Amino acid sequence: MNKRMFVAACTCTLGALTLTACGGNTGGGAPDGRDVTLKLVAADYGDKASNSSTAYWNDVAQRFTAAHPKIKVDVQVINWNDIDSQVKTMIQSGNVPDVLQTGGYADKVADDLLYKADEVLSEKTRANLIDGFAKAGEVDGTRYGIPFVSSARAFFYNKTVFAKAGVTEAPKTWGDLKAAAEKIKATVPGVTPYALPLGPEEAQGESLMWEFGNGGGFTDAQGTYTLNSQANVESFIWLKANLVTPGLTYANPATTDRKTAFADFAAGKTAMLNGHPSLIRMSKDGKVDYGVVPIPGRTGALKSTLGVADWMMAFKDNGHKAEVREFLDFAYSKENTLKFDELYNLMPVTKDTLQEMTGNGRHKDLEPFFALLPNAAFYPLGDTSWDAVSAEIKKSGGTAVNDPAKVLGELQKKAEDAVSDQ
Repeated sequence: MNKRMFVAACTCTLGALTLTACGGNTGGGAPDGRDVTLKLVAADYGDKASNSSTAYWNDVAQRFTAAHPKIKVDVQVINWNDIDSQVKTMIQSGNVPDVLQTGGYADKVADDLLYKADEVLSEKTRANLIDGFAKAGEVDGTRYGIPFVSSARAFFYNKTVFAKAGVTEAPKTWGDLKAAAEKIKATVPGVTPYALPLGPEEAQGESLMWEFGNGGGFTDAQGTYTLNSQANVESFIWLKANLVTPGLTYANPATTDRKTAFADFAAGKTAMLNGHPSLIRMSKDGKVDYGVVPIPGRTGALKSTLGVADWMMAFKDNGHKAEVREFLDFAYSKENTLKFDELYNLMPVTKDTLQEMTGNGRHKDLEPFFALLPNAAFYPLGDTSWDAVSAEIKKSGGTAVNDPAKVLGELQKKAEDAVSDQ
């Protein structure tokens, strides 16, 4: 995922002070010497006040301004449920941020709001981004989204529950998963065998992982939406017949969110689920003896898992391109990215931080995810219709377990309409 190259544009050292050292504008700020205040809006990765991302970003901002006295950074951290709507209001009211860190970027590209990534990142910082994630920030071959943190999905299982049920191996296929679930239901009362969260929090993620397992997906090789492909329909038919109807998962997966599934696993109330690295800490806090393996597919474990990235982007509206570039180069230093990734047990998007996290011996629990990341597949992030399509999948995609062909057919029509509206 992460590698770094150093390219000097001047004879001075690149890094947090690149522009000031090379350009004569020694404290940053506007070319005429005026102070500049950058507005940074970022999502909150904490789950309580004590680990809110506000503290992290305030620290970064203070250290950056200490090195660049003429560039202040106004930090606003917003919870994940509200950030998209609040940013939309900011843009509509003309209170546009300079830098935004959130879950998606393509809709901003469609409205011509963003700087290109190479306009606001030094060559050194660009070269340090992991190639696959950097490429996922492209729209029509041009990079606008800057990956900020990443994650891959893997299969978690409760070793204690497996032992009680007499299940000796982690599932590799859907058939293995069903057989394990049946044993758990028969022998370990009070435990949901498989947690299937298809509620609106992240129906698109759980759906896609199951569709990958049957050779399906949201798009074909040309990037055309294929939400109602036969492979996808068959995936939901299997889920309904083999997990939902026999009572081996939640009674109504379409209303069950990921946070519920994660909390249940961390409390020992469910035995298996697809998860990401944040579940590791929750499981340890809940004293769950867990295992992590590649996600089971119809005929074997997946070789390509779902990769997810959150994004940084820079807006053109305020015209602070040079100042944003200095700030982002500072924010993407190994010191800062490593601190954030370790704080929230997330995966890096920069090569030097990946090298540090795989080599410092402190992240053995993440090794299964590090192994999966190079072959990760992504949502169609660069399609400017994706935000609208994703919203529709979140709203109704989970109900495909009730009527697969009908629901996926309706979603396909909405996806085609969203493309034609672009």
